[in-house]
Amino acid sequence: MNKEIFIKECKKINIELNSDQLEKLEKYKNLLIEWNKKFNLTTILDEADIYLKHFYDSLCLIRAINLSNKKICDFGTGAGFPGMVIAIIFNTSKITLIESNSKKILFLNEIKNKLGLKNVEIINNRMEIYAKNNKEVFDIITCRAVSSLDIILELSVASLKLNGLFIPLKANVDEELEKSINKAKILGYLLENKINYKLPIDGSNRTILIFKKNKKTDNKYPREYKIIKKESMK
Repeated sequence: MNKEIFIKECKKINIELNSDQLEKLEKYKNLLIEWNKKFNLTTILDEADIYLKHFYDSLCLIRAINLSNKKICDFGTGAGFPGMVIAIIFNTSKITLIESNSKKILFLNEIKNKLGLKNVEIINNRMEIYAKNNKEVFDIITCRAVSSLDIILELSVASLKLNGLFIPLKANVDEELEKSINKAKILGYLLENKINYKLPIDGSNRTILIFKKNKKTDNKYPREYKIIKKESMK
């Protein structure tokens, strides 16, 4: 996906990109390629793939909900996807990026500073630890390529506001969803929608799940990661 096709495809999902946003994304792309020579940030480094599989794919969160004027958390953000891209395009929203890898945190801070993103907060922590002291903070929590659905449902729930939305970006998710639906109910999540679509150019399948939090979270959640993981493997 070249820049021109990226712009056209964004228009189809009601995102009109201006010159400042495009310039920031171009700087982001160049810094990603440069920093990846030092640190293993991503395996996707071809320019066309960065625009398609990092930038466009991140912005597809808008298929689920208006992303303006929200408090949004992206945990396990890695090199900033989808949260940093959302922060560039939707600058009226406050974006919190949570990442446990300290080298990736260095890169995220570089992007924030070089692009002058004042609406971004970067947290070097694990989500289950952060959530213990940050309950009911966000309107929306998202993540991409972090872990299986039953795990990320528990990691996200405590920091989400009552009636807030957890919106993970997934690929093929039917098996995970079937396994996780009972846990979602226990946590106080209701699956409101499931949006299936294909990426342009390569036709990869994508799914956006929209869970609404409909009750306050029990203080025992989230549990230690090793406990969540062990339960998930059963």
